[in-house]
Amino acid sequence: MIIGLTLILAAQLLGEALARASGIPVPGPVIGMALLLVFLVVRDRYARAAARVLPPPLVNGQLEGAGRGLLANLSLMFVPAGAGIVGRLDVLAAHGAALGVIVVVSTVTTLAATALTFVAVSRWLRAGEGA
Repeated sequence: MIIGLTLILAAQLLGEALARASGIPVPGPVIGMALLLVFLVVRDRYARAAARVLPPPLVNGQLEGAGRGLLANLSLMFVPAGAGIVGRLDVLAAHGAALGVIVVVSTVTTLAATALTFVAVSRWLRAGEGA
């Protein structure tokens, strides 16, 4: 589990370093997550070579186990945010209606963008099948 967590944190660190060095407006953890995804895809696509080249913890499921462990305890990550909200109830009382409208509008916008993207990609894939 320690090696899996180390790899996850190393990917995040590498993503943060790339984001700061390149100046692109993408958060470092997002870049790190993409790098980790690329690593996993390459590792799984070339499983035989990966088993010979990579150390055993990276190919025997320890990384996936660390990810499952983090997801199992994900609810603990929200406790500090909840405590912060309770600590600032005065701000919530003063701007609660505006915050509620913002949450609803951003949620609806996100759902609409997701649906439109899905429709566009499915049309694009259907057009590619006909060619």
